[in-house]
Amino acid sequence: MWFKNLRIYRFTAPFSLSADDLDTQLADGAFVPCGSQDLSRVGWVSPLGGDSEQLVHASQGYLMVCAKKQEKVLPAAVVNEALDEKVAEIAEKEGRPVGRKERSELKDDVILALLPKAFVRSSLQYAYIAPEQGYIVVNAASANKAESMLSLLREALGSLPVHPLVSKHLPHQVMTRWVADGIDTQHFTLGGECELSDPKESTSVIRCKHQDLSSPEIKNHLEAGMVVTKLALCGLQGVEFVLDDQVALKRLKFADEIHEKADAVDAESKVEQFDIEFSVMTLELTAIIAQLLEALGGINTQTDSVDSIVAQATKADTGFSGVDEVVLA
Repeated sequence: MWFKNLRIYRFTAPFSLSADDLDTQLADGAFVPCGSQDLSRVGWVSPLGGDSEQLVHASQGYLMVCAKKQEKVLPAAVVNEALDEKVAEIAEKEGRPVGRKERSELKDDVILALLPKAFVRSSLQYAYIAPEQGYIVVNAASANKAESMLSLLREALGSLPVHPLVSKHLPHQVMTRWVADGIDTQHFTLGGECELSDPKESTSVIRCKHQDLSSPEIKNHLEAGMVVTKLALCGLQGVEFVLDDQVALKRLKFADEIHEKADAVDAESKVEQFDIEFSVMTLELTAIIAQLLEALGGINTQTDSVDSIVAQATKADTGFSGVDEVVLA
Protein backbone atom coordinates (compact mmCIF):
# COMPACT_ATOMS: atom_id res chain seq x y z
CA MET A 1 0.00 0.00 0.00
CA TRP A 2 1.93 2.99 -1.30
CA PHE A 3 0.43 6.45 -0.90
CA LYS A 4 0.39 8.64 -4.01
CA ASN A 5 -0.60 11.96 -2.42
CA LEU A 6 -0.16 13.40 1.04
CA ARG A 7 -2.38 15.82 2.95
CA ILE A 8 -0.89 16.33 6.39
CA TYR A 9 -2.76 17.52 9.47
CA ARG A 10 -1.24 18.02 12.90
CA PHE A 11 -2.88 17.17 16.18
CA THR A 12 -3.37 20.10 18.55
CA ALA A 13 -3.68 17.60 21.43
CA PRO A 14 -1.89 14.27 21.86
CA PHE A 15 -3.56 11.29 20.17
CA SER A 16 -3.73 8.70 22.94
CA LEU A 17 -5.98 5.96 21.58
CA SER A 18 -4.43 2.54 21.17
CA ALA A 19 -5.03 0.49 18.04
CA ASP A 20 -7.60 -1.65 19.88
CA ASP A 21 -9.42 1.40 21.28
CA LEU A 22 -9.49 3.05 17.87
CA ASP A 23 -10.80 -0.17 16.31
CA THR A 24 -13.62 -0.25 18.87
CA GLN A 25 -14.52 3.37 18.14
CA LEU A 26 -14.69 2.73 14.40
CA ALA A 27 -16.76 -0.45 14.73
CA ASP A 28 -20.07 1.42 15.05
CA GLY A 29 -19.41 3.03 11.70
CA ALA A 30 -18.29 -0.11 9.88
CA PHE A 31 -19.19 -0.18 6.21
CA VAL A 32 -22.53 -1.66 5.16
CA PRO A 33 -23.17 -2.18 1.41
CA CYS A 34 -25.89 -0.19 -0.36
CA GLY A 35 -29.39 -1.58 -0.13
CA SER A 36 -31.78 -1.56 -3.06
CA GLN A 37 -33.00 1.99 -2.35
CA ASP A 38 -29.78 3.48 -0.96
CA LEU A 39 -28.12 6.19 -2.99
CA SER A 40 -24.80 5.79 -1.21
CA ARG A 41 -23.17 4.27 1.85
CA VAL A 42 -19.89 5.08 3.58
CA GLY A 43 -18.10 3.40 6.46
CA TRP A 44 -14.90 1.85 7.76
CA VAL A 45 -13.33 -1.29 6.34
CA SER A 46 -10.14 -3.15 7.08
CA PRO A 47 -7.05 -1.61 5.41
CA LEU A 48 -5.94 -5.20 4.84
CA GLY A 49 -8.91 -5.88 2.58
CA GLY A 50 -10.30 -9.33 2.00
CA ASP A 51 -12.21 -10.91 4.86
CA SER A 52 -10.26 -9.17 7.61
CA GLU A 53 -12.43 -7.59 10.31
CA GLN A 54 -9.56 -5.57 11.76
CA LEU A 55 -10.45 -1.91 11.13
CA VAL A 56 -7.08 -0.58 12.29
CA HIS A 57 -3.72 -1.87 11.16
CA ALA A 58 -0.89 -1.00 13.56
CA SER A 59 2.79 -1.20 12.71
CA GLN A 60 5.85 0.45 14.26
CA GLY A 61 3.63 2.85 16.18
CA TYR A 62 1.61 3.98 13.12
CA LEU A 63 -2.12 3.35 12.75
CA MET A 64 -3.64 2.80 9.30
CA VAL A 65 -7.38 3.23 8.67
CA CYS A 66 -9.49 2.94 5.53
CA ALA A 67 -12.91 4.32 4.61
CA LYS A 68 -15.04 2.85 1.84
CA LYS A 69 -17.74 4.65 -0.09
CA GLN A 70 -20.26 2.88 -2.30
CA GLU A 71 -22.60 4.83 -4.54
CA LYS A 72 -25.20 4.04 -7.16
CA VAL A 73 -24.38 5.23 -10.65
CA LEU A 74 -27.20 5.84 -13.10
CA PRO A 75 -26.25 6.87 -16.66
CA ALA A 76 -28.03 10.14 -17.47
CA ALA A 77 -29.09 8.74 -20.85
CA VAL A 78 -30.90 5.85 -19.15
CA VAL A 79 -32.72 8.18 -16.73
CA ASN A 80 -33.72 10.60 -19.48
CA GLU A 81 -34.97 7.82 -21.75
CA ALA A 82 -37.15 6.35 -19.00
CA LEU A 83 -38.40 9.84 -18.11
CA ASP A 84 -39.30 10.64 -21.72
CA GLU A 85 -41.31 7.41 -21.91
CA LYS A 86 -43.22 8.38 -18.75
CA VAL A 87 -43.96 11.87 -20.09
CA ALA A 88 -45.07 10.49 -23.46
CA GLU A 89 -47.35 7.97 -21.76
CA ILE A 90 -49.07 10.68 -19.70
CA ALA A 91 -49.45 12.93 -22.72
CA GLU A 92 -51.04 10.10 -24.73
CA LYS A 93 -53.38 8.81 -22.02
CA GLU A 94 -54.46 12.14 -20.52
CA GLY A 95 -54.08 14.38 -23.55
CA ARG A 96 -52.18 17.11 -21.71
CA PRO A 97 -48.60 18.41 -21.53
CA VAL A 98 -46.39 17.66 -18.53
CA GLY A 99 -45.18 20.79 -16.71
CA ARG A 100 -41.71 21.42 -15.34
CA LYS A 101 -42.62 20.68 -11.70
CA GLU A 102 -44.38 17.44 -12.57
CA ARG A 103 -41.50 16.40 -14.82
CA SER A 104 -39.10 16.92 -11.91
CA GLU A 105 -41.27 14.75 -9.66
CA LEU A 106 -41.46 12.09 -12.35
CA LYS A 107 -37.68 12.12 -12.62
CA ASP A 108 -37.38 11.39 -8.90
CA ASP A 109 -39.78 8.48 -9.32
CA VAL A 110 -37.76 7.16 -12.26
CA ILE A 111 -34.53 7.31 -10.26
CA LEU A 112 -36.08 5.42 -7.35
CA ALA A 113 -37.40 2.79 -9.74
CA LEU A 114 -34.00 2.36 -11.40
CA LEU A 115 -31.89 2.34 -8.22
CA PRO A 116 -32.22 -1.42 -7.58
CA LYS A 117 -30.79 -2.04 -11.07
CA ALA A 118 -28.13 0.68 -10.93
CA PHE A 119 -24.42 0.07 -11.19
CA VAL A 120 -22.53 0.29 -7.90
CA ARG A 121 -19.23 2.14 -7.71
CA SER A 122 -16.88 1.79 -4.75
CA SER A 123 -13.86 3.83 -3.69
CA LEU A 124 -11.37 3.55 -0.83
CA GLN A 125 -9.68 6.33 1.12
CA TYR A 126 -6.64 5.57 3.27
CA ALA A 127 -4.99 7.51 6.06
CA TYR A 128 -2.49 6.79 8.78
CA ILE A 129 -2.02 8.33 12.20
CA ALA A 130 1.48 9.01 13.55
CA PRO A 131 0.87 9.58 17.29
CA GLU A 132 4.55 10.08 18.16
CA GLN A 133 5.04 12.70 15.44
CA GLY A 134 1.67 14.26 16.18
CA TYR A 135 0.08 14.21 12.74
CA ILE A 136 -2.29 12.31 10.49
CA VAL A 137 -1.57 11.74 6.80
CA VAL A 138 -4.40 11.29 4.30
CA ASN A 139 -3.79 9.77 0.88
CA ALA A 140 -5.77 12.40 -1.02
CA ALA A 141 -4.94 14.74 -3.88
CA SER A 142 -7.47 17.40 -2.87
CA ALA A 143 -8.14 19.14 0.42
CA ASN A 144 -11.85 18.45 -0.02
CA LYS A 145 -11.42 14.67 -0.04
CA ALA A 146 -9.01 14.79 2.87
CA GLU A 147 -11.40 16.92 4.92
CA SER A 148 -14.24 14.50 4.15
CA MET A 149 -12.13 11.64 5.45
CA LEU A 150 -11.34 13.60 8.62
CA SER A 151 -15.03 14.43 9.07
CA LEU A 152 -15.88 10.74 9.01
CA LEU A 153 -13.15 10.03 11.54
CA ARG A 154 -14.31 12.93 13.70
CA GLU A 155 -17.84 11.51 13.65
CA ALA A 156 -16.56 8.13 14.86
CA LEU A 157 -14.36 9.55 17.63
CA GLY A 158 -16.58 12.42 18.76
CA SER A 159 -13.76 14.90 18.21
CA LEU A 160 -10.59 15.14 16.18
CA PRO A 161 -8.38 18.10 17.16
CA VAL A 162 -6.37 18.54 13.97
CA HIS A 163 -5.38 21.53 11.88
CA PRO A 164 -3.86 21.61 8.39
CA LEU A 165 -0.08 21.60 8.62
CA VAL A 166 1.34 25.12 8.27
CA SER A 167 5.06 25.89 8.00
CA LYS A 168 6.80 28.90 9.52
CA HIS A 169 8.13 30.01 6.14
CA LEU A 170 5.60 30.49 3.36
CA PRO A 171 6.08 27.60 0.90
CA HIS A 172 5.70 29.75 -2.22
CA GLN A 173 8.44 32.11 -1.00
CA VAL A 174 10.81 29.24 -0.25
CA MET A 175 10.09 27.47 -3.55
CA THR A 176 10.53 30.73 -5.48
CA ARG A 177 13.90 31.29 -3.82
CA TRP A 178 14.98 27.73 -4.60
CA VAL A 179 14.22 28.16 -8.29
CA ALA A 180 15.69 31.65 -8.49
CA ASP A 181 18.86 31.16 -6.45
CA GLY A 182 19.31 27.41 -6.18
CA ILE A 183 18.06 25.01 -3.56
CA ASP A 184 19.73 25.50 -0.18
CA THR A 185 18.85 22.25 1.56
CA GLN A 186 20.93 19.10 1.45
CA HIS A 187 17.90 16.82 1.53
CA PHE A 188 16.36 17.65 -1.86
CA THR A 189 17.21 18.47 -5.43
CA LEU A 190 15.02 20.24 -7.95
CA GLY A 191 12.98 18.20 -10.42
CA GLY A 192 12.01 19.36 -13.88
CA GLU A 193 8.56 20.73 -13.15
CA CYS A 194 7.05 23.81 -11.56
CA GLU A 195 3.99 26.04 -11.66
CA LEU A 196 4.28 29.82 -11.67
CA SER A 197 1.47 32.13 -10.62
CA ASP A 198 1.01 35.87 -10.65
CA PRO A 199 0.03 37.06 -7.12
CA LYS A 200 -1.83 40.00 -8.66
CA GLU A 201 -3.79 37.92 -11.19
CA SER A 202 -5.00 34.52 -9.99
CA THR A 203 -5.83 33.30 -13.51
CA SER A 204 -2.30 33.94 -14.76
CA VAL A 205 -0.58 30.56 -14.43
CA ILE A 206 2.38 29.04 -16.27
CA ARG A 207 3.01 25.29 -16.00
CA CYS A 208 6.46 24.03 -16.86
CA LYS A 209 7.20 20.35 -17.35
CA HIS A 210 10.42 18.62 -18.34
CA GLN A 211 12.18 21.98 -18.17
CA ASP A 212 15.51 23.24 -16.93
CA LEU A 213 14.28 25.38 -14.04
CA SER A 214 17.48 27.41 -14.10
CA SER A 215 16.80 28.59 -17.66
CA PRO A 216 16.65 32.33 -18.49
CA GLU A 217 12.96 32.00 -19.44
CA ILE A 218 12.02 30.83 -15.93
CA LYS A 219 14.13 33.53 -14.28
CA ASN A 220 12.50 36.20 -16.46
CA HIS A 221 9.07 35.18 -15.17
CA LEU A 222 10.32 35.34 -11.58
CA GLU A 223 11.87 38.75 -12.13
CA ALA A 224 8.51 39.89 -13.50
CA GLY A 225 6.95 39.10 -10.13
CA MET A 226 5.60 35.58 -10.58
CA VAL A 227 6.00 33.08 -7.73
CA VAL A 228 6.41 29.30 -7.62
CA THR A 229 3.28 27.60 -6.26
CA LYS A 230 4.18 24.02 -7.22
CA LEU A 231 7.62 22.48 -7.48
CA ALA A 232 8.91 19.00 -8.27
CA LEU A 233 11.46 17.80 -5.73
CA CYS A 234 13.63 14.71 -5.47
CA GLY A 235 14.51 13.41 -2.04
CA LEU A 236 17.96 11.93 -1.65
CA GLN A 237 16.40 8.73 -0.26
CA GLY A 238 14.65 8.14 -3.59
CA VAL A 239 11.22 9.70 -3.12
CA GLU A 240 10.01 12.12 -5.80
CA PHE A 241 6.99 14.40 -5.43
CA VAL A 242 5.45 17.74 -6.30
CA LEU A 243 5.18 20.19 -3.39
CA ASP A 244 2.47 22.85 -3.49
CA ASP A 245 1.95 26.07 -1.56
CA GLN A 246 -0.33 24.31 0.96
CA VAL A 247 2.47 21.92 2.05
CA ALA A 248 0.72 19.08 0.22
CA LEU A 249 2.73 16.42 -1.59
CA LYS A 250 1.38 15.09 -4.87
CA ARG A 251 2.31 12.39 -7.38
CA LEU A 252 4.62 10.55 -5.00
CA LYS A 253 7.01 8.11 -6.61
CA PHE A 254 9.11 5.69 -4.59
CA ALA A 255 12.37 4.59 -6.19
CA ASP A 256 13.00 0.97 -7.05
CA GLU A 257 15.49 0.76 -4.18
CA ILE A 258 12.70 1.52 -1.71
CA HIS A 259 10.38 -1.09 -3.22
CA GLU A 260 13.26 -3.56 -3.07
CA LYS A 261 13.49 -3.02 0.70
CA ALA A 262 9.94 -4.33 0.99
CA ASP A 263 10.49 -7.11 -1.53
CA ALA A 264 13.66 -8.26 0.27
CA VAL A 265 11.57 -9.72 3.09
CA ASP A 266 9.78 -12.95 2.21
CA ALA A 267 6.14 -12.49 3.16
CA GLU A 268 4.08 -15.60 3.77
CA SER A 269 0.73 -13.88 3.28
CA LYS A 270 -0.88 -10.75 1.89
CA VAL A 271 -1.23 -9.43 5.42
CA GLU A 272 2.51 -9.75 6.02
CA GLN A 273 3.26 -8.12 2.66
CA PHE A 274 0.95 -5.23 3.52
CA ASP A 275 2.63 -4.83 6.92
CA ILE A 276 6.09 -4.79 5.35
CA GLU A 277 5.15 -2.21 2.72
CA PHE A 278 3.37 -0.07 5.29
CA SER A 279 6.43 -0.12 7.56
CA VAL A 280 8.82 0.81 4.76
CA MET A 281 6.51 3.53 3.44
CA THR A 282 5.93 5.20 6.81
CA LEU A 283 9.66 5.10 7.56
CA GLU A 284 10.43 6.90 4.30
CA LEU A 285 7.58 9.39 4.60
CA THR A 286 8.43 10.27 8.21
CA ALA A 287 11.92 11.21 7.07
CA ILE A 288 10.64 13.18 4.07
CA ILE A 289 8.10 15.14 6.13
CA ALA A 290 10.71 15.96 8.79
CA GLN A 291 13.24 17.12 6.19
CA LEU A 292 10.64 19.16 4.35
CA LEU A 293 9.51 20.90 7.53
CA GLU A 294 13.12 21.64 8.38
CA ALA A 295 13.58 23.27 4.97
CA LEU A 296 10.39 25.30 5.49
CA GLY A 297 11.41 26.56 8.92
CA GLY A 298 9.42 24.08 11.02
CA ILE A 299 5.76 24.00 12.04
CA ASN A 300 3.97 27.29 12.58
CA THR A 301 1.69 26.84 15.57
CA GLN A 302 0.70 30.50 15.76
CA THR A 303 -1.47 30.78 12.65
CA ASP A 304 -4.34 28.46 13.63
CA SER A 305 -7.73 30.10 13.72
CA VAL A 306 -11.26 28.81 14.13
CA ASP A 307 -12.35 30.71 11.04
CA SER A 308 -9.77 29.03 8.80
CA ILE A 309 -10.69 25.56 10.03
CA VAL A 310 -14.42 26.21 9.59
CA ALA A 311 -13.74 27.47 6.08
CA GLN A 312 -11.80 24.30 5.25
CA ALA A 313 -14.61 22.10 6.55
CA THR A 314 -17.27 24.10 4.71
CA LYS A 315 -15.47 23.61 1.41
CA ALA A 316 -15.25 19.84 1.88
CA ASP A 317 -17.16 17.92 -0.77
CA THR A 318 -19.38 14.92 -0.14
CA GLY A 319 -16.76 12.45 -1.33
CA PHE A 320 -16.75 10.73 2.06
CA SER A 321 -19.17 12.85 4.05
CA GLY A 322 -21.91 10.24 4.24
CA VAL A 323 -24.49 12.48 2.52
CA ASP A 324 -26.84 10.56 0.25
CA GLU A 325 -26.29 11.30 -3.40
CA VAL A 326 -26.77 9.73 -6.78
CA VAL A 327 -24.30 10.08 -9.60
CA LEU A 328 -25.69 10.72 -13.07
CA ALA A 329 -22.96 9.68 -15.44
